[in-house]
Amino acid sequence: MPANLSPEYKAAAEAYRRSRDPQERLDHLREMLSVIPKHKGTDHLQADLKRRIKELDEELAGPKRGGARSSPALVVRPEGAAQVALIGPPNSGKSLLHARLTGSGAKSGPYPHTTQYPEPGMFRWEDVLFQLLDLPAISPEHPLPWLGSTLQSADACLLVVDLADPECLQHVESVQAVLRERKVSLVTEWPADVRAGSKEPSSHADAGDVFDLRLPTLLVANKSDLLGHPEVDLEALAELEAPHFPTLLASALSGQGLVELGEWLWRSLGLVRIYTKAPGKPALHDRPFTLRHGEQTVADVARLVHRDMAQTLKYARVWGTSAAAEGQHVGRDHVLADRDVVELHA
Repeated sequence: MPANLSPEYKAAAEAYRRSRDPQERLDHLREMLSVIPKHKGTDHLQADLKRRIKELDEELAGPKRGGARSSPALVVRPEGAAQVALIGPPNSGKSLLHARLTGSGAKSGPYPHTTQYPEPGMFRWEDVLFQLLDLPAISPEHPLPWLGSTLQSADACLLVVDLADPECLQHVESVQAVLRERKVSLVTEWPADVRAGSKEPSSHADAGDVFDLRLPTLLVANKSDLLGHPEVDLEALAELEAPHFPTLLASALSGQGLVELGEWLWRSLGLVRIYTKAPGKPALHDRPFTLRHGEQTVADVARLVHRDMAQTLKYARVWGTSAAAEGQHVGRDHVLADRDVVELHA
């Protein structure tokens, strides 16, 4: 990041880092451009901001009046507890895995580049929904100029590879090389690692470039049903590939590993689900609010319920692990635990 950037710019850039919503990201980009110091040292960054604003603005605006969109959206608004992107080389079985997990009916086939555009679908685990975003196969021969922008809203990646492919390791390295060209790095640490205090946060590389993106990654070794001893092959792959991603054996055909995937994502993303209730009414156990690491207070829940609630909140009553007693009266800064029930009083 160029020197002499103003505190206003740094605040807008930090807000951009934290935002998942495409419209909010566009607003933060415009704010960054409006407050950035105008001198030769920021010329390149100003041009980059203008390009990103133009691209995101056009994508969010949709087709021009009187015309029809020529292709599906390249920017997918996040939904559910987290947006997880499925990436991988051609013929890794990624689209079939996506269809099996989400029931989306997305097109898949035994030939490369079946998927042409981002394909969202919802994957249910217990009472939580994850948005799985199937992306086109990544290879140097078929560049995707928009890939870096599309991944900006993702919370994590599933790197899907064909474990039965003799060139599996080369494909892993090739995918990472293509992504690095777009300022996207696949990393081994997940938010739960940060919570445990073992590693540093990984959503962005550092303050050097607000657009450098670091995505927590799970290596999904697909097509395990085609191998006699898939555990041995996975162990050999894990020893050779770098960095050493956490791994999961899976098969879109047999269903191996698919049950474990939801629990793994929930635990590794460090998420917390909170149920709310109105006074004198039962808790809404079918519609939990999802909180992220570092955003687990009563005030955070109030903001999710309604924008004005956080301002008018007086106190809350809490039932669950974080409460010293059932129905405990707590303040806005009380830190909540998974499956707590909260009754907000404004």
